[in-house]
Amino acid sequence: MSRLLNLVGLDPETMDRFPHSFSGGQKQRICIARALALNPRFIICDESVSALDVSVQAQVLNLLKNLQTELRLTYLFISHDLSVVKFMSDRIMVMNQGRIEELGTAEDIYRNPQKIYTQALIASIPQMQTHRSPRITTEHDR
Repeated sequence: MSRLLNLVGLDPETMDRFPHSFSGGQKQRICIARALALNPRFIICDESVSALDVSVQAQVLNLLKNLQTELRLTYLFISHDLSVVKFMSDRIMVMNQGRIEELGTAEDIYRNPQKIYTQALIASIPQMQTHRSPRITTEHDR
């Protein structure tokens, strides 16, 4: 048990704590440890970080990526957050109302989406915008 807690970045001494004393990110790490207890090769992650704030999401996603490499895991990663899907996936299946819209490598899907639905989903991903500060002019500049 302590090996699993260490594996997911939790102190084994937390084993005796009550569930309400853990943060959302810690609870997610416990769920990952529970999934790993059976030594799986394949794990289904269904909206596994949707309830977490962005910084904790990043920590959990990086943990999943590291565990994937270290333990040679395969994930089926289900999410509505396409930025998460892009980060986690080698191959992507885009579904619409239970039907497959598009299937391909993550790179191909994001670089050249073929279906209108996929194009709309990708266009809806928030982009980090850099705004230049307006230049303040003074009497001296004029």
